[in-house]
Amino acid sequence: MSRRRENPLDNWVPKTQLGRQVYEGQVSSIYEIFEEGHRIKEVEIVDVLVPDLKDEVININLVQKQTDAGESSRFTALVAVGNENGLIGIGLGKAKRVRNAIEKGIRLAKLSLHPIKMGCGSWECDCGEGHTLPFKVRGKAGSVVVTLLPGPQGLGLVAGDTAKVVLKMSGIKDCWSKSIGKTTTTNSFAFATFEALKQTMSIMTPKDWA
Repeated sequence: MSRRRENPLDNWVPKTQLGRQVYEGQVSSIYEIFEEGHRIKEVEIVDVLVPDLKDEVININLVQKQTDAGESSRFTALVAVGNENGLIGIGLGKAKRVRNAIEKGIRLAKLSLHPIKMGCGSWECDCGEGHTLPFKVRGKAGSVVVTLLPGPQGLGLVAGDTAKVVLKMSGIKDCWSKSIGKTTTTNSFAFATFEALKQTMSIMTPKDWA
């Protein structure tokens, strides 16, 4: 679900040097931050530089724990954020109320925002357009290992429901996937998919050197 947001500059007092640079207009692109390897510590940085970012709740879970004072209940909200064009983030928020858990999840997902590389690595297609992955990638989280393979145009997302949300939010339209481990663990499945997508930026291809 997408949300309308207020002007992120309203009432924002930057606390980091990077935040001040964004606030003053010295940094005008999220990709400048990624290229320099800076860590994003303020959500407003993402709000300013990626105003079209969308968010979607993947899963909400009630966690009950027995303590000396009695039973304690908390909600966890797994949230994906992305611009459906090469940016993706995942966050797991925890709070006593669902709404607060979702808000924390969105915040953490924004702080984990990461670029991905899109292309057409499918031998069945080779159209040169950025509709799928440039090559096979693999990610692991917990007991879950997810392998993503490029797919031809029109294939769609051949993946589990959890992975589909992450892939869709990132901008991937066509993809094959394979997974092993306890894929019913939604959180691990989502984070393994996220880790796989991040690997698209860790492998250089000849075109990157052009």
